[in-house]
Amino acid sequence: MKLAIPYLIGVIFGLGIMVAGMGNPAKVLNFFDIAGTWDPSLIFVMGGALAVTFVGYRIVLRRPGPVFEPGFKLPADRVIDLRLLGGSAVFGLGWGIAGFCPGGALPALGTGVFEVALFCAALSAGLLIGRAVLARRKT
Repeated sequence: MKLAIPYLIGVIFGLGIMVAGMGNPAKVLNFFDIAGTWDPSLIFVMGGALAVTFVGYRIVLRRPGPVFEPGFKLPADRVIDLRLLGGSAVFGLGWGIAGFCPGGALPALGTGVFEVALFCAALSAGLLIGRAVLARRKT
């Protein structure tokens, strides 16, 4: 049961991403093409996600604790540093170049499109390289 609920939430999220068209890189790239074939629908998807998250956090954090964990795992560090800004920039550049973010690419893996698999492989490689760099810096 502990894994069933996150799995169900992931399925609902993936279906929402695909229904909204965010698994289609052309739709995402058209959002960034302000001077050309601009498609503002991504704003509405993000706005809807923000509204659900805002309300959801308000409801969930009123509870004494999570159901399947001993406590909530919220970020304690609120510092905006070079690591956060650099990671955000790399994420944004990758999203703008490929038209995928991880949230849209993982559900799109089910389409069998080669570019999606290539993006996910590059994403995984980037995560591994980032972890290796951070591990070396700590030693």
